[in-house]
Amino acid sequence: MNYFGSMEGNPAFIHPTSIIDNGARIGAGTKIWHFCHLMPTCKIGERCNIGQNVFIDNNVIIGNGVKIQNNVSLYNGVVIEDDVFLGPSVVFTNVMNPRSFIERKKEFKKTTVKQGATIGANATILCGIEIGNYALIGAGAVVTTNVASYAVVKGNPSTQSGWVSRAGFSLKFDSHNMAICPGSGERYQLDNGVVHPA
Repeated sequence: MNYFGSMEGNPAFIHPTSIIDNGARIGAGTKIWHFCHLMPTCKIGERCNIGQNVFIDNNVIIGNGVKIQNNVSLYNGVVIEDDVFLGPSVVFTNVMNPRSFIERKKEFKKTTVKQGATIGANATILCGIEIGNYALIGAGAVVTTNVASYAVVKGNPSTQSGWVSRAGFSLKFDSHNMAICPGSGERYQLDNGVVHPA
Protein backbone atom coordinates (compact mmCIF):
# COMPACT_ATOMS: atom_id res chain seq x y z
CA MET A 1 0.00 0.00 0.00
CA ASN A 2 1.28 3.45 -0.87
CA TYR A 3 0.70 6.66 1.03
CA PHE A 4 1.27 10.35 0.40
CA GLY A 5 1.99 12.91 3.06
CA SER A 6 4.22 12.37 6.05
CA MET A 7 3.30 9.26 7.99
CA GLU A 8 5.66 9.93 10.90
CA GLY A 9 3.83 9.70 14.21
CA ASN A 10 0.36 9.85 12.65
CA PRO A 11 -0.29 6.96 10.27
CA ALA A 12 -3.58 6.43 8.51
CA PHE A 13 -6.10 4.11 10.15
CA ILE A 14 -7.70 1.52 7.88
CA HIS A 15 -10.37 -0.83 9.21
CA PRO A 16 -9.54 -4.46 8.37
CA THR A 17 -12.83 -4.94 6.47
CA SER A 18 -11.87 -2.28 3.91
CA ILE A 19 -10.16 -3.06 0.61
CA ILE A 20 -7.35 -0.70 -0.38
CA ASP A 21 -6.00 -1.56 -3.83
CA ASN A 22 -2.25 -1.40 -4.36
CA GLY A 23 -1.30 2.08 -5.51
CA ALA A 24 -4.00 4.03 -3.65
CA ARG A 25 -2.43 7.00 -1.88
CA ILE A 26 -3.65 7.89 1.60
CA GLY A 27 -2.51 10.87 3.65
CA ALA A 28 -1.35 10.96 7.25
CA GLY A 29 -4.03 10.85 9.92
CA THR A 30 -6.81 9.74 7.58
CA LYS A 31 -9.32 7.23 8.95
CA ILE A 32 -11.06 4.72 6.68
CA TRP A 33 -13.86 2.78 8.32
CA HIS A 34 -15.74 -0.46 7.61
CA PHE A 35 -16.34 -1.96 4.16
CA CYS A 36 -14.77 0.78 2.04
CA HIS A 37 -13.09 0.15 -1.32
CA LEU A 38 -10.34 2.41 -2.69
CA MET A 39 -9.20 1.84 -6.27
CA PRO A 40 -5.50 1.88 -7.31
CA THR A 41 -5.09 5.43 -8.62
CA CYS A 42 -7.19 7.41 -6.14
CA LYS A 43 -5.53 10.02 -3.93
CA ILE A 44 -6.77 10.81 -0.43
CA GLY A 45 -5.41 13.73 1.57
CA GLU A 46 -4.44 14.04 5.21
CA ARG A 47 -6.80 14.03 8.20
CA CYS A 48 -9.81 12.78 6.25
CA ASN A 49 -12.58 10.71 7.81
CA ILE A 50 -14.20 8.20 5.46
CA GLY A 51 -17.31 6.47 6.81
CA GLN A 52 -18.37 2.92 6.14
CA ASN A 53 -19.30 1.51 2.74
CA VAL A 54 -17.62 4.30 0.73
CA PHE A 55 -16.34 3.58 -2.79
CA ILE A 56 -13.55 5.76 -4.23
CA ASP A 57 -12.82 5.15 -7.91
CA ASN A 58 -9.65 5.52 -9.93
CA ASN A 59 -8.44 9.08 -10.53
CA VAL A 60 -10.60 10.54 -7.76
CA ILE A 61 -8.71 13.23 -5.84
CA ILE A 62 -9.70 14.11 -2.28
CA GLY A 63 -8.03 16.98 -0.41
CA ASN A 64 -7.16 17.38 3.26
CA GLY A 65 -9.64 17.44 6.13
CA VAL A 66 -12.52 15.99 4.09
CA LYS A 67 -15.38 14.18 5.86
CA ILE A 68 -17.28 11.57 3.86
CA GLN A 69 -20.26 9.94 5.57
CA ASN A 70 -21.58 6.42 4.99
CA ASN A 71 -22.65 4.99 1.61
CA VAL A 72 -21.07 7.60 -0.68
CA SER A 73 -19.64 6.59 -4.08
CA LEU A 74 -17.07 8.85 -5.75
CA TYR A 75 -16.59 7.97 -9.41
CA ASN A 76 -13.75 8.62 -11.85
CA GLY A 77 -13.64 12.35 -12.62
CA VAL A 78 -14.64 13.65 -9.19
CA VAL A 79 -12.34 16.12 -7.40
CA ILE A 80 -13.03 17.02 -3.76
CA GLU A 81 -11.02 19.94 -2.38
CA ASP A 82 -9.96 20.58 1.25
CA ASP A 83 -12.44 20.64 4.14
CA VAL A 84 -15.47 19.43 2.17
CA PHE A 85 -18.30 17.61 3.96
CA LEU A 86 -20.24 14.91 2.07
CA GLY A 87 -23.37 13.72 3.88
CA PRO A 88 -24.69 10.15 3.95
CA SER A 89 -25.58 8.57 0.61
CA VAL A 90 -24.54 11.52 -1.57
CA VAL A 91 -24.56 10.41 -5.21
CA PHE A 92 -22.08 11.52 -7.87
CA THR A 93 -22.29 10.69 -11.58
CA ASN A 94 -19.68 10.88 -14.36
CA VAL A 95 -21.51 10.25 -17.66
CA MET A 96 -24.42 12.33 -18.98
CA ASN A 97 -26.10 9.62 -21.05
CA PRO A 98 -25.04 6.18 -19.75
CA ARG A 99 -26.06 2.99 -21.53
CA SER A 100 -25.10 -0.48 -20.34
CA PHE A 101 -24.40 -1.59 -23.91
CA ILE A 102 -22.25 1.44 -24.96
CA GLU A 103 -18.73 1.96 -23.60
CA ARG A 104 -18.31 5.59 -22.51
CA LYS A 105 -15.23 5.50 -20.29
CA LYS A 106 -13.59 8.14 -22.49
CA GLU A 107 -16.53 10.49 -21.91
CA PHE A 108 -16.22 10.93 -18.12
CA LYS A 109 -16.90 14.53 -17.11
CA LYS A 110 -15.02 16.26 -14.32
CA THR A 111 -16.98 17.34 -11.26
CA THR A 112 -15.30 19.60 -8.70
CA VAL A 113 -16.43 20.36 -5.16
CA LYS A 114 -14.47 23.41 -4.02
CA GLN A 115 -12.95 24.07 -0.60
CA GLY A 116 -15.22 24.03 2.43
CA ALA A 117 -18.45 23.12 0.61
CA THR A 118 -21.11 20.95 2.28
CA ILE A 119 -23.38 18.51 0.46
CA GLY A 120 -26.35 17.24 2.45
CA ALA A 121 -27.59 13.67 2.78
CA ASN A 122 -29.01 11.95 -0.31
CA ALA A 123 -28.15 14.82 -2.66
CA THR A 124 -27.41 13.90 -6.28
CA ILE A 125 -24.68 15.77 -8.16
CA LEU A 126 -24.79 15.56 -11.96
CA CYS A 127 -21.41 15.37 -13.67
CA GLY A 128 -19.49 18.16 -15.32
CA ILE A 129 -20.32 20.88 -12.79
CA GLU A 130 -18.51 22.86 -10.13
CA ILE A 131 -19.75 23.49 -6.61
CA GLY A 132 -18.17 26.69 -5.28
CA ASN A 133 -16.22 27.40 -2.11
CA TYR A 134 -18.26 27.02 1.09
CA ALA A 135 -21.51 26.41 -0.83
CA LEU A 136 -24.24 24.52 1.02
CA ILE A 137 -26.27 21.88 -0.83
CA GLY A 138 -29.49 20.90 0.93
CA ALA A 139 -30.39 17.29 1.73
CA GLY A 140 -32.01 15.51 -1.19
CA ALA A 141 -31.16 18.23 -3.71
CA VAL A 142 -30.56 17.30 -7.34
CA VAL A 143 -27.79 19.60 -8.57
CA THR A 144 -27.74 20.02 -12.35
CA THR A 145 -25.75 23.26 -12.81
CA ASN A 146 -22.77 25.04 -11.30
CA VAL A 147 -23.23 26.40 -7.78
CA ALA A 148 -21.70 29.74 -6.79
CA SER A 149 -19.37 30.08 -3.83
CA TYR A 150 -21.28 30.65 -0.55
CA ALA A 151 -24.61 29.81 -2.24
CA VAL A 152 -27.36 27.76 -0.59
CA VAL A 153 -29.23 25.50 -3.02
CA LYS A 154 -32.03 22.99 -2.47
CA GLY A 155 -34.77 21.14 -4.28
CA ASN A 156 -35.19 19.05 -7.45
CA PRO A 157 -33.87 20.46 -9.67
CA SER A 158 -31.95 22.58 -7.19
CA THR A 159 -32.39 26.35 -7.07
CA GLN A 160 -30.55 28.93 -5.01
CA SER A 161 -32.38 30.03 -1.86
CA GLY A 162 -29.77 32.27 -0.22
CA TRP A 163 -26.19 32.74 0.87
CA VAL A 164 -24.14 31.23 3.67
CA SER A 165 -20.94 32.20 5.44
CA ARG A 166 -17.76 30.16 5.68
CA ALA A 167 -18.95 29.08 9.15
CA GLY A 168 -22.28 27.88 7.73
CA PHE A 169 -24.58 30.68 8.91
CA SER A 170 -27.20 32.38 6.75
CA LEU A 171 -26.11 35.75 5.38
CA LYS A 172 -28.54 38.70 5.20
CA PHE A 173 -27.24 41.47 2.95
CA ASP A 174 -28.13 45.10 3.69
CA SER A 175 -28.81 47.93 1.24
CA HIS A 176 -25.04 48.30 0.74
CA ASN A 177 -24.74 44.61 -0.15
CA MET A 178 -22.83 43.89 3.05
CA ALA A 179 -23.49 41.07 5.53
CA ILE A 180 -21.97 39.95 8.82
CA CYS A 181 -21.82 36.28 9.79
CA PRO A 182 -23.74 35.93 13.08
CA GLY A 183 -21.45 33.10 14.15
CA SER A 184 -17.97 34.36 13.33
CA GLY A 185 -18.42 38.10 12.82
CA GLU A 186 -16.79 37.87 9.40
CA ARG A 187 -17.99 40.44 6.86
CA TYR A 188 -19.09 39.60 3.32
CA GLN A 189 -19.72 41.66 0.19
CA LEU A 190 -22.19 40.81 -2.60
CA ASP A 191 -21.08 42.14 -6.00
CA ASN A 192 -23.06 41.29 -9.14
CA GLY A 193 -24.19 37.92 -7.81
CA VAL A 194 -20.79 36.99 -6.38
CA VAL A 195 -20.11 36.77 -2.64
CA HIS A 196 -16.64 37.22 -1.20
CA PRO A 197 -15.16 38.09 2.21
CA ALA A 198 -15.07 41.86 2.69
